[in-house]
Amino acid sequence: MKALITGGAGFIGSHLAERLLELDHEVFIIDNLWTGKLENISNIQKDERLHLVVDTILNESVMNELIFKVDHIYHLAAAVGVRNIMDNPVETLDINVKGTETVLRLANRFKKKVLIASTSEVYGKHVDHALSEEDNRVMGSVKKRRWAYACSKTLDEFLALAYFDEKKLPVVITRLFNTVGPRQTGRYGMVLPNFVQSALLGKPIPVFGDGTQSRSFTHVNDVVGALVKLMGEQKAEGDIFNVGNDHEVTIKDLAQKVKEMTESNSEIEFIPYEKAYGPGFEDMERRCPNIDKIRDLIGYNPSHDLESIIQSVIDYFKE
Repeated sequence: MKALITGGAGFIGSHLAERLLELDHEVFIIDNLWTGKLENISNIQKDERLHLVVDTILNESVMNELIFKVDHIYHLAAAVGVRNIMDNPVETLDINVKGTETVLRLANRFKKKVLIASTSEVYGKHVDHALSEEDNRVMGSVKKRRWAYACSKTLDEFLALAYFDEKKLPVVITRLFNTVGPRQTGRYGMVLPNFVQSALLGKPIPVFGDGTQSRSFTHVNDVVGALVKLMGEQKAEGDIFNVGNDHEVTIKDLAQKVKEMTESNSEIEFIPYEKAYGPGFEDMERRCPNIDKIRDLIGYNPSHDLESIIQSVIDYFKE
């Protein structure tokens, strides 16, 4: 089997590349190295089954050649991270919308199966219960820049389903919930690596807002396992699946847990959103998935609890 991973030098993409190589796939990666890093794939770069192209997914001639060669496409390339989204709104919309349109159009040309990595952000401010795939979305004002990312990924989902319904292109959509683990950087606002790095360095642990907002965290190894299984399941085509962990933690409790596990003397510092991100930011109070659907189809069950997830990040930064 030959697989293309867009954004394959990124945090999730590099782990997915390793998993596919373990399964004896031939793996093609395209990454413009905006947020991806060659360091992420350094341990597999000499594998003769790995092919790396440093370019943008907006380069249609390159993408046409790559998609023609492969059997499956894992479309992970996107502008990611709250900081990135707030600082680079034009690039966020450009790569997320035009990039996905390019992937789907060329995949349809050759009828190649596509997995679209979407995000839990598409649910918006929905807080009533654990989020199910059929739930309504609750978006904030277009004046709040934070929602540009969620809306761009929502459009990706609509487009993918349109290709499935109208063109019969085999597509699978996954909504990822706070994927964490080794190699994730805190540079773009990712909360857990930021907390761990600050704690290990003895710096204040920065909690934005009052810390009562809750999230659920999933280890990257659980996520890539789910992506591979969904891609191999015909019944997943034309459908949407939450990929996450259904155990919640508040951000202030997460900060305290990191402090305890690193045995750090760092203070937990609460920072107003306006100071952290400037105007145009709005957060969601809760984000926890209902994972019944993916569990019923492929037997998905996250194998890493919160402590083991945190420990894997601590070990990574200590190394």
